[in-house]
Amino acid sequence: MNERTSPGAFSVVICVYTEERWEDILAAVDSVRKQSLPPLETLLVVDHNERLLQRLTEEYADERLHEEVRVLANAGPRGLSSGRNTGISAARGEFVAFLDDDAVAERDWLHHFAAAYDGPEVMAVGGRTLPAWASGRRPVWFPEEFDWVVGCTYRGLPPGRTRVRNVLGGNASFRRTAFDAAGGFATGIGRDGDRRPLGGEETELCIRLAKALPGAILLIDDRAVIHHKVPAVRERFGYFRTRVYAEGLSKALVARSVGAQKGLESERRYTTRVLPAGVLRGVRDALRGRSGGAGRAGAIVTGVTVAAGGYALGTLRARRGDPTFSWGPIERAGDGAAGNGTTVDRRTDDRTAMDSAVEGAAS
Repeated sequence: MNERTSPGAFSVVICVYTEERWEDILAAVDSVRKQSLPPLETLLVVDHNERLLQRLTEEYADERLHEEVRVLANAGPRGLSSGRNTGISAARGEFVAFLDDDAVAERDWLHHFAAAYDGPEVMAVGGRTLPAWASGRRPVWFPEEFDWVVGCTYRGLPPGRTRVRNVLGGNASFRRTAFDAAGGFATGIGRDGDRRPLGGEETELCIRLAKALPGAILLIDDRAVIHHKVPAVRERFGYFRTRVYAEGLSKALVARSVGAQKGLESERRYTTRVLPAGVLRGVRDALRGRSGGAGRAGAIVTGVTVAAGGYALGTLRARRGDPTFSWGPIERAGDGAAGNGTTVDRRTDDRTAMDSAVEGAAS
């Protein structure tokens, strides 16, 4: 029995949606194919883009690659959550790992994931995501405490292998049975192409998983490293402001689904301990004449204020609105499933109003 066919093998899911990231997609797949622990398969899930679907199908049509890299169409509504659910449904491995389409994994990424599953109670393992800035270096005003804005590991997370409430979706893995217990990613929370920089779907799923399996352990191992590309537009303060506002809206959805106590548990520590320390560091650096200190302190204060405003608006609209987001069990492909299984409606925020609010913030 080899590494690819062993029961503990990994299926790696990469969700893609635009040809503009063609070279990034190929680099992401290549980094998975070069893993020291080879995956069982890489699943490229294309989000309602027929041209990209055809192009990727042709790219990986070679008989030697056909089983190693499979190209699938998103079987659900447009968006990252449905794409991930499609990948989970089709996955044949005991573990399902997720990699962003504009990131590359270090050679031992899957090896460190696998090592962390040292007991049946470990249901999810995440890793460390480092920013690859388009400009070649971090903007001097950009605080490390807000690296989650660009999809990366942020200052304040504990080092090493440690237990966490939730993993971060662009660099994460789950036992396939975790989705049998908790269902899939909720649609209506996360991203829909580039139009809405929302998030929080992995947080909602992880909290739901912990409720379904009270003994479940979720970990982050910072040796499982990926490098996430940060385009120039996301190095700008305008994107920073838009993204933190959208995160506030997203957190309102998460709290609506799982309750504010669990939905904001980690955020309370972050805002009362990590961020004040970041402001003090920025002020201290400014007093010592170090470049960017005042800007980082100001960005942290602005980020907290804008995110709080988004959360307040999201909470208000959730109380007044009636639209839904949904999640449900994921059938395994070949068992008569369409790809995403059935769904369960959950009352939540007014998505139309949220779209308008986010687009207004982006302008």
